[in-house]
Amino acid sequence: MKALVFNEFGDSNVLHYEEIPNPEIRPNEVLVRTKSIGLNFADIYRRKGNYHLAGEPPFILGYEGAGIIEAIGANVTEVQIGDRVAFADVPFANAELVATPIEKLILLPDEISFDVASSILLQGLTAHYLTSDSYQVQPNDTVIVHAASGGVGQNLIQIAKIYGAKIVSLTSTKEKANKALKIGADVAFTYDDNWVQSVIEYTEGRGADVVYESVGSTLEDSFKATRIGGTVVFFGMSGGDPAPVDPRMLMDTSKTLTGGDLWNVLTSFEERQKRSKQLFNWIIAGKLQLQSPTVFSLEEGAKAHDFLESRKSTGKILLRP
Repeated sequence: MKALVFNEFGDSNVLHYEEIPNPEIRPNEVLVRTKSIGLNFADIYRRKGNYHLAGEPPFILGYEGAGIIEAIGANVTEVQIGDRVAFADVPFANAELVATPIEKLILLPDEISFDVASSILLQGLTAHYLTSDSYQVQPNDTVIVHAASGGVGQNLIQIAKIYGAKIVSLTSTKEKANKALKIGADVAFTYDDNWVQSVIEYTEGRGADVVYESVGSTLEDSFKATRIGGTVVFFGMSGGDPAPVDPRMLMDTSKTLTGGDLWNVLTSFEERQKRSKQLFNWIIAGKLQLQSPTVFSLEEGAKAHDFLESRKSTGKILLRP
């Protein structure tokens, strides 16, 4: 099979498209022939050596993709050869063939294309658990979404809107703020604004019910913008490490700090089907909109990495085997 591989950490020039042996499946695995592969910033970090990376050289990036089952292991009964499937946390996805454990498969309805599946699963399932598990968004809640123009941010806005919330988006530029408004944010502020004061004024002095904090360095301000008894959900630190949180402040204000990790909720085959089905139903009903992806051939993986690092992309970046 062909795969995008690298032997040492570095910039995109370390990536090469090569012929390597096909993976061998175990009794509880299936072999998926990929049709679409999602590219994520985690792939950039792993290429540079900043994140944990599975395997030995030649390394293969990628954890998210969709395709058709080509072979099944001896113990597999839940799916059949020819089924359309996707996965969101399986290593070595930057290849024509991927050995996938049965518990990590997600069955695709006919209405969901391979590209849509590869565009929504990691970011969409993250937004899903953040709004249903980390904090259950309620009608008329005021919800602050950091980095609102990013993939998770866009999904958070739309899903919280489905639940009937009022959305305050935070972005780095006016252009990105306008994008957030177009997909459902009720009001948009930029980090150059005095956004904490703007939130307090917007909520008539009360503060937000929940803040989805993915920047890290803004954590202290997120608490300032949260109402007494409100919640801050911490799930990323793209802007740097957060300052330590004073537990006395939490006690005095009755505020809650909670975290979240997708892999703590995607714990079984059944759980993946249930959560992904909700996402797919929203997409099919037109309640959850996705921007058109930018598609590169897998052979052009280095160009795709450069484009993602340029931060010029607005939708998902996909690799086509």
